[in-house]
Amino acid sequence: MELQAIQSKIYEIRGVRVMLDFDLAALYQVETRTLKQAVRRNIERFPDDFMIRLSQKEANYLIDTGRSQNVIPSGYNIGVSEMFAFTEQGVSRLSAALRSPVAVQVSIVIMRAFVAMRNYITTTSTITAELAELRATIELLRRDGEDTLEAVNDLSEDTRKHIDNLYNAIAALSVKSPQLENSRRRIGYKQDDE
Repeated sequence: MELQAIQSKIYEIRGVRVMLDFDLAALYQVETRTLKQAVRRNIERFPDDFMIRLSQKEANYLIDTGRSQNVIPSGYNIGVSEMFAFTEQGVSRLSAALRSPVAVQVSIVIMRAFVAMRNYITTTSTITAELAELRATIELLRRDGEDTLEAVNDLSEDTRKHIDNLYNAIAALSVKSPQLENSRRRIGYKQDDE
């Protein structure tokens, strides 16, 4: 059995990852009623955190969702009996209740699928946290960059004003310069026409 095929049969109900009774029956190669009968005979092995008894509304929702994803056959009907959903620990206990070599082997593969899914979720959560941290750092750098550009623009404006003032001062001096030359007395040899 492929892990992906089993992982596609793992649902999340009430915040817990579970497998449904009819999926497990198919994997264990028994009828759903046989699986449920084994569970009822050994009900003390299945506390609430190992097995969830689904309400009619939850079961119908899962069936409709499964049909839309082509996971649950269109002919499947919940009927009058309640649907069971087994957690990872419940699946482990189920193999002991069914007492068949197939159930033991399938249970091992299912446990591996649950572990692989848990590892994937943990890895994904870590990567998601790291990405969020990187996004925050990039946003901080972007804001710092904007602040720096604004400061440079302010500085450039001030520098431009100072340079303009210098040019104006130089221009004013160059206009005054010929007047200064004429007002000064020349030094040196004088000619008669002077």
